[in-house]
Amino acid sequence: MANEDEPKNHLLGIRNLSHKTLLQSDALYQYILETSVYPREHECLKELREMTEKHPRNLMATPPDEGQFLSMLIKLINAKNTLEIGVYTGYSLLSTALALPPDGKILALDLNREFYELGLPIIERAGVAHKIDFREGPALPFLDQLLKDENKKEQFDFVFVDADKNNYLNYHKRVIDLVKVGGMIGYDNTLWAGSVAVPPDAPMMDYVKPLRGYVMEFNKYLAQDTRIEICQLPVVDGITLCRRII
Repeated sequence: MANEDEPKNHLLGIRNLSHKTLLQSDALYQYILETSVYPREHECLKELREMTEKHPRNLMATPPDEGQFLSMLIKLINAKNTLEIGVYTGYSLLSTALALPPDGKILALDLNREFYELGLPIIERAGVAHKIDFREGPALPFLDQLLKDENKKEQFDFVFVDADKNNYLNYHKRVIDLVKVGGMIGYDNTLWAGSVAVPPDAPMMDYVKPLRGYVMEFNKYLAQDTRIEICQLPVVDGITLCRRII
């Protein structure tokens, strides 16, 4: 039973930035990090991760095991041109930039340039800032503008979305036309701290409950979308991969 004096955010067990995972064993998750993730983590990714851990909104950050996963995925599909919606301080962005070939490009969209600029000096030291085209502002109007130009459609090999969950469906309805046939879209947090599988009145973190319904509606939509193949993975907080087939 939770202490009434403790923040409600403790109710589902996220204790720090490195524990944004659905794994029930802290020891097992730490084993994964120490055995397979940290030894291979780029020094600039480590610096960015440690800097972000001190930020008051660090729950928004991409965990290192997810960054490793994205890096592998980018290389497996030979992505060259990518789109990222939701940047924060840039851990997933840097993971992608390091994985792309020298002439690879990322169009990065976020409401807040201030957060991005916290990580930018580290991204510059990693030597990949030239791959990133950062745009500040709401993503939906920007995506609508891209879609007005037929030459902009089907331009991306990979799209990664980690932004406002209440707009995931709106993002999908746009990026599906911006990703190439055969290209992939990754949606983060699609298991939403495990809340998608518990009763509506179950104890939940303050930020989880208001968006739970949106995530569930989005998951249901993806499962029925015949334009894509999907694979929902219990990695970190849930990642759904979509491969566009038509």
